[in-house]
Amino acid sequence: MTEKIIAACDGASKGNPGPAAWAWVIGTESGEIAHWEAGPLGTATNNVAELTALLRLLERLDPAVPAEVRMDSQYAMKAVTTWLPGWRRKGWKTSAGTPVANKELVVRIDELLTDRHVDFVYTPAHQVDGDPLNDAADRAASHSARSQEPAGSAAGSELPPPEPGSARPAGARSTGARAAGRAPRRAGSGAPTLKARFPGRCRCGQPYAKGETIMKNSAGWGHPTCADAVS
Repeated sequence: MTEKIIAACDGASKGNPGPAAWAWVIGTESGEIAHWEAGPLGTATNNVAELTALLRLLERLDPAVPAEVRMDSQYAMKAVTTWLPGWRRKGWKTSAGTPVANKELVVRIDELLTDRHVDFVYTPAHQVDGDPLNDAADRAASHSARSQEPAGSAAGSELPPPEPGSARPAGARSTGARAAGRAPRRAGSGAPTLKARFPGRCRCGQPYAKGETIMKNSAGWGHPTCADAVS
């Protein structure tokens, strides 16, 4: 009997919002890829794609078996490990009283996490010699986002190759939207990031400190990972 399932999930949006897709990968005990699946989402944001990827993975996993889920999205990680309990207590409202972004996805994920043991592990994306499951999920999601076609091991599909220039040495700085799970610049908007001169509160309901990197969104200023969240 499997003592613990090791898996990864990832979402991709080519434009944010733009052609998007989700993907998950389940590993073997030796760390190889056992199963994977990816599916298109049409036009969606990266945050929607990331949450959908987690949702699809949880639907696939046996709830009776403990799991480790690896993700490179800080937004999705914070949503399920930090913000979710407070959102639930407040009736799916943020501390500012606004509706939780992507509520339908978050509520369903919360339901799927009930009475099961899942450890969430943050894994930096696009690293040379990085986590192979995260890399596979990233490749599958990216390919499905561009093709808008489903794929997976059950359908006999082969994992797509890495996109040119996607990998970089650990610790290397990136200006892309996927660097360390943050969004330094919102695609298409030209919105820059800056260091907060004063402490404040993001639209997600969580505070940010003086000196923390923030980005402008439709509700004001907040975490870069929340800049494209839909209220």
